[in-house]
Amino acid sequence: MSRMKILVVDDESRMRKLVRDFLVKEGYVVLEAADGVEALDIFYAEKDIALLILDVMMPKMDGWQVCREIREHSKVPIIMLTARSDERDELQGFEMGVDEYISKPFSPKILVARVEAILRRTAGMEKNEVLSAGGITVDKSAHIVQIDGQTVELSYKEFELLAYFLENRGIALSREKILNNVWNYDYFGDARTIDTHVKKLRSKLGEKGDCIKTIWGMGYKFEVEE
Repeated sequence: MSRMKILVVDDESRMRKLVRDFLVKEGYVVLEAADGVEALDIFYAEKDIALLILDVMMPKMDGWQVCREIREHSKVPIIMLTARSDERDELQGFEMGVDEYISKPFSPKILVARVEAILRRTAGMEKNEVLSAGGITVDKSAHIVQIDGQTVELSYKEFELLAYFLENRGIALSREKILNNVWNYDYFGDARTIDTHVKKLRSKLGEKGDCIKTIWGMGYKFEVEE
């Protein structure tokens, strides 16, 4: 994963330097932008950016606007940074396809761990593997989901979650196990992250969303009618 390009977008130069220094130490190429307009210019010019670390509050164009614009063209993983610890902000981020959400102040080491986890999962999806159950098909190499032949648009994390469910069809999965395998790091939050993603995933799957069964007090299970 070394030499992958990461775009760090924050109007605070000290914050950009802090994040850049930790990422460069791990072998990543780091590009910087001080506002949303500059971020989009760099993103479209570079073409091969592997991940964005995006601040919410910025001049010219805020992080939500940047995220919305990028999601119209790309599924590149996005980590949002914010000085506000607000559940509504977090839920809005997940609605827009944000993959991770980190409130300031944060540990740079934790941020790097989350970056590495996302990129490991991205690399793992390069395997030529197709999962299928109950009319749902997940092509991990092409990053495509189809329901009865119709393509469904999912965020990066929703895609990972669905793939994990299909890989563990019929198995009861605790929230902790899902976090450890889909998020792939020690998560310092609560079960709302899982529940929010499952809710969105069920909605996008339509009638097939019923395949994701809730196991009260534990987690979820993916089952299809034979």
